[in-house]
Amino acid sequence: MHTPPFPLAQPSRLKLSGDELASTGIRAVDTCCSPVVKATPPNVKRRARLSELDHHLHCSIIGTCLSTHELRKLVPKFTDLDRREASDLEIHHAAVELAIEGGACAKALHKLLDERYTGAIRRFEKAADDSGLLKLWDEALKSGDIPPAYWALMTHPLATMPVRQKAFGDLHMLSHLVGAANRADIRRLVALEEENAALKEKIERQQSRLQELSVERDASIGALNEQIVQLRARQLPADAAGLEAELQHLRERLADADQRVTLHTSRREAAEQRVQQEQDAAQALRRSRDQALALLKLVQSECDALERATVDAAEAAHGTNNANGIGPRRASLDSVQGKRIVYVGGRPGSNNALKRLVEAAGGELVVHDGGVEDRKGLLAAALPGADIVVFPVDCVDHDSMNTLKRICERHAIDYHPLRTASVASFVELMARLHPEHVAQLRNPPSSAFCLRHG
Repeated sequence: MHTPPFPLAQPSRLKLSGDELASTGIRAVDTCCSPVVKATPPNVKRRARLSELDHHLHCSIIGTCLSTHELRKLVPKFTDLDRREASDLEIHHAAVELAIEGGACAKALHKLLDERYTGAIRRFEKAADDSGLLKLWDEALKSGDIPPAYWALMTHPLATMPVRQKAFGDLHMLSHLVGAANRADIRRLVALEEENAALKEKIERQQSRLQELSVERDASIGALNEQIVQLRARQLPADAAGLEAELQHLRERLADADQRVTLHTSRREAAEQRVQQEQDAAQALRRSRDQALALLKLVQSECDALERATVDAAEAAHGTNNANGIGPRRASLDSVQGKRIVYVGGRPGSNNALKRLVEAAGGELVVHDGGVEDRKGLLAAALPGADIVVFPVDCVDHDSMNTLKRICERHAIDYHPLRTASVASFVELMARLHPEHVAQLRNPPSSAFCLRHG
């Protein structure tokens, strides 16, 4: 979960003081993880409906408490999306928008969540105040059963703004722990692959041994049958007692052989089941590793683009000659020279840095925060006349993004989403859009990294 793309609640807006929060066991959360939560009227004693919650909470509730399979079965009934062709992101966005609008789909989502988490709702009904709600929430965090507790707490009739903010903040911080497990998963994948190979070799040896035992058993049975036939053909009454004893001995040997075959067969089946489980786990870890490598490659490309832009800007500022002695090398941000770029969303610190970079390169960067402090009505007035529109997908709300796309398509303006609101993502996009920068990508500048000092 990235930084919430909506106005953040300030501590000064809370009605409880710091001493009152400490007495109830509620810790004041940081502003970076605090959503805007609608206060529930004090006279309302029923559980809150999904459509009555603050619309900034719908994304976390739907993404945490409902699976993609459940959303694919429900959302297409109320939209024009195809159940099979639509992507997971489109299904999620449609569910969030329908939950914000209310109506039949919001009622269906609320009913589905209530039916699925009935036990958690009943368990949270025992809480009579904020302390009881937070105690049950902390128990759910320790046990890992978060989705039922999150839904039951968010719709509880006694849930206050600080309680919901704490639950949202805890859920937000849990998402940051996902990336920390990637390296451990990769190491475990390698160990599982080695163990898988060893188990396969062991199974092959056991199968060979079982086959040999089966051949020996069949040969023994055949030999015993021949001996029985020969003994019956002779019909020697004097040796009847000895033949009966020998027959009993042979039957015992046959039963022992059957028991050994049964034991090895059960061991082989158990080993095959374990190998199948390990193969499934290894496949899941391999997919996780591929996703981590893809993200690492993307981040490396952004870092390389930022490094090239920094080096090019420094050489252009000091007039450093390139390797051919022709003159200062063309800066990577020359693609924005003389162009008007509209940047929607982002963070104040990175936005100021981007504005200085674009202005230094001879361009104009118009920043609109998506409706946090700037009115959303100014967004439509800022877009006409723009050459490029850029917005970071991790730091802009759904409503502003949809409005931005519609206006850009109406005015035929080229718009590009960014992976993050960082400076590196913006520089990498500008370098990628610059057609003359393809040759520089094939021949990157010399790295300033020192092998000895870093």
